[in-house]
Amino acid sequence: MLYSKTNKCSARGGVRVERKILHVDCNKFYASVECSRRPELRDKPVAVGGDEAARHGIVLTKNEIASRYGLVTGEPLWSARQKCPGLVVVPPDFPTYSRYSGMVRDILAQYTDRVEPFGLDEAWLDLTGCAGEAEDTAHTIRCRIKEELGITVSVGVSFNKTFAKLGSDYKKPDAVTVFSRENYRQLVWPLPVQDMLYVGRSTAQKLQSRYLYTIGDVACASPALLSALLGKWGPMLHAMANGRDRQPVIPIDQAAGVQSVSNGMTTPRDVTDEQEAHVVLCVLAESVGRRLREQHLVGKTVELQVRDNTLVTHGYRMTLDHYIQSTEDILREGLALLRQKHHWGKPLRSLTLGVSGLESDTMPCQLDMLDSTDREKRETLDKTVDALKKRFGDSCVRRAVVLEDPELAGLSLYETHTVHPTGFSGKVEP
Repeated sequence: MLYSKTNKCSARGGVRVERKILHVDCNKFYASVECSRRPELRDKPVAVGGDEAARHGIVLTKNEIASRYGLVTGEPLWSARQKCPGLVVVPPDFPTYSRYSGMVRDILAQYTDRVEPFGLDEAWLDLTGCAGEAEDTAHTIRCRIKEELGITVSVGVSFNKTFAKLGSDYKKPDAVTVFSRENYRQLVWPLPVQDMLYVGRSTAQKLQSRYLYTIGDVACASPALLSALLGKWGPMLHAMANGRDRQPVIPIDQAAGVQSVSNGMTTPRDVTDEQEAHVVLCVLAESVGRRLREQHLVGKTVELQVRDNTLVTHGYRMTLDHYIQSTEDILREGLALLRQKHHWGKPLRSLTLGVSGLESDTMPCQLDMLDSTDREKRETLDKTVDALKKRFGDSCVRRAVVLEDPELAGLSLYETHTVHPTGFSGKVEP
């Protein structure tokens, strides 16, 4: 079937009209792309999985056939193979997924200039002011993506972003769901509260502790109770559950700047104590600090996320009264978070360290004035190390603590052996 390009529509001023919001979600995106470009896989159970040798051997996504065997995203590949002996596991190809994502967005952009990506495989569209029914446009988009790219999408249609997102999750795969002002109480309110956008495990547990299990429970709860339970997020959640979400669809060219800089690492073996965590955090702090400096950013909130060997994740954060950028400062605060907040029970499988609350390092920011001399020394050291790594590669300079346990730090034999006792690799010219 051939389709003609639809004229783009843009926002119109004047009288306030009912919004028409779509959320397009590519079904099992990575696996769908693999099956689209490799027809021999289409009738087989397929999972896209990480590198088992590097302890990234988990199911990233799976196709519909594999889903029937009970495979769960995030489970180890060895477990997935036990459930599905004929499972075909393919390694991820992120450049290809990014290319397909771009092609999906190209199709969406033919219907409106207000398209807000949400990761590689999802996007909101604002069709307010566009001709035609939103549901008809949703079906057209669904059919075009299926016929032109060979992958399926589910589309939610509603009058706000929250309900549109719920709609794309409501029926899968290859479906369109409409949540209107007339039906959302019957269809949305019975859904589990954790189905709502931005409601994670911790928030859901807090709500359930007060017997608020569904979206309707939250919608009918006292805003004062929700405020006491969740702080300022409580009234916002109440408004969203009642259909009063006025969040705009933000086109990618109008999106806000960088909100945080972080780096995570799944370790070659489990981390069992603070000394081993120190090695990993050192590697992460170097990466985060260098990226902050490259983008001329400073931040004042340090965030640490750890996942234990049962795949339970804990997150901690601390906001400072001054901005930081140096590797040493990030490492120090990350270690402080670990010591103060984390209670060692199970070994850790992965750690993520980040800095948020960002500002440009050219803007006037409150710095730690009592530490000005040492700060200048750290800045000079960081700039020198950054320049050396840019010229000679990441392995030319390593901190001593990293060399105490190169396996845990993820260093190769080459990287370990080429680091001289002085910290430099090779010949450094003036």
